[in-house]
Amino acid sequence: MPLSLIAEKDANSLPVYPVHAGAIEGSGAPAAAVAWARANGFSAGAGKVMTFPGADGALAGAFLGLGEAGAASPLSAGALARTLPEGSWHFSAVPDEAELAALGLMLGAYVFTRYGRKPSPQIRFAAPQGVDVARVQRWAEGSLLARDLINTPAADMGPDALEEAVRTLAGRHGAEVSVTGGEALIEQNLPMIHAVGRAAAAAPRLIDMTWGATGAPKVTLVGKGVCFDTGGLDLKPAAGMLLMKKDMGGAANVLGLASMLMAARLDIRLRVLIPAVENAVSGNAFRPGDVLTSRKGLTVEIGNTDAEGRLVLADALALADEEAPEVLIDMATLTGAARVALGPDLPPFYTDDESLAAAIAEAAAAVADPLWRMPLWKPYMTRLESKVADMNNVSADGFAGSPIAGLFLSRFVEKAKSWAHFDIFGWNPNDKPYAPIGGEAQGIRALERVLTARYGR
Repeated sequence: MPLSLIAEKDANSLPVYPVHAGAIEGSGAPAAAVAWARANGFSAGAGKVMTFPGADGALAGAFLGLGEAGAASPLSAGALARTLPEGSWHFSAVPDEAELAALGLMLGAYVFTRYGRKPSPQIRFAAPQGVDVARVQRWAEGSLLARDLINTPAADMGPDALEEAVRTLAGRHGAEVSVTGGEALIEQNLPMIHAVGRAAAAAPRLIDMTWGATGAPKVTLVGKGVCFDTGGLDLKPAAGMLLMKKDMGGAANVLGLASMLMAARLDIRLRVLIPAVENAVSGNAFRPGDVLTSRKGLTVEIGNTDAEGRLVLADALALADEEAPEVLIDMATLTGAARVALGPDLPPFYTDDESLAAAIAEAAAAVADPLWRMPLWKPYMTRLESKVADMNNVSADGFAGSPIAGLFLSRFVEKAKSWAHFDIFGWNPNDKPYAPIGGEAQGIRALERVLTARYGR
């Protein structure tokens, strides 16, 4: 990590002056620094940074642009981590939403270095007064874990590598891991996970991680772990495959969330289920028109092999539901329709639990982790009807793709006290002050806040 968040500022630390557009005179910076910014056309746009010299010409501080008041994300402080020269820094005054500003610093410092890209210069930044540094570090570590997993190409993040990533995380927190793979999936009644992944060179598997006291409230996370999605026999076009290394983004995000929850030592019995597969093409690939029998016993006609994520999630959700957890959450890069509806930065979520929905919405706003509730519109369930099976895995007309995918999954959840489905994108298509183009954690800070409020010690 090229940025260290420290509890107290160093003696030689330099100040950063946060400033809204048009308000540089009120920043508290020395008059000479204000004049320097004016002369150099500093607009104080959100995420814009300008350093300034002292009377001796040496570096004396920096301005951080906040844009129009109320318009920019508090995470925009991340621009400092990507712009400031190496050294020690601090905010001149406690910024608004100081904890999120500190988090923005850590998120903005992220660089994916696995394949040789060098990290940024080392920066030491003093946490603003009153910030819970440990909590910010938990948030950052979980988010950056998700980014790293998503950014890793499928050649190095197949089902076997994803399993190893789970084992590494489990080892860090004293969790237990069991794996059901290959033909054992059929023996253990996880047939749709097997069917989707059987055509790939790496065997499909269900990764099952557990942590916490046996008698504690059960919280179960299910993440879609499709490590690469060709579309299967309903093959995607070449352009449609370019980002398919990110199709395990649901798995990456639930692992990031699990990292946060375990580090916080919540009073829960945490279970993480990841169906890890590659949707590949070979002679034994599952086919359009096939009828699969799910773990729950429902039969599913395959209308499209490129709607495979909901199939592997269905088996995992059915298994999770058998324990009747207090909270059951699934996350998946499931539909392009969600992106059409809400764009890449605003993932929809679905739940029939009004209390949980309200808590998620409040938390999303509080921690700058945008989410938007969409309806599980029951009349649309008829669009999944099949003439030969209990249901189809897709609708015939393609309308309401994200809600219908949520409705499909809802058929496999009955006993859980609360269930929510998140249709995330898991990717930043554009640079942000706190995030480069690439894999992204979405929704997990909000969920950490909800679960911590319920189960914090």
